[in-house]
Amino acid sequence: MNLEKQVAATLFEVIDPELGVNIMDLGLIYSIMVNENKDVTIRMTLTTPGCPMHDSITNGVKHRVSQLDSVNVVKVDLVWEPSWNPSKMSERAMEMLGM
Repeated sequence: MNLEKQVAATLFEVIDPELGVNIMDLGLIYSIMVNENKDVTIRMTLTTPGCPMHDSITNGVKHRVSQLDSVNVVKVDLVWEPSWNPSKMSERAMEMLGM
């Protein structure tokens, strides 16, 4: 499994504490980039710009990805465009949230 796929699999373990659903199924991850030095940049958003769990979620992403043996530096690029909306969620997330 390449490093980008390992990072993606690991991000399923990061849970949005307010919703109780992982950030991958919520559709919060827009891209995962790995360079030749095995530095990882994760482009992501949150459900709302004023999300009170901002630091908790982004720190959780950094912490969990940095635990992968082959990862060097982890950077989280938090963006607001495109804005998140419920259509970005997986079927599983919708089921978990009763939608």
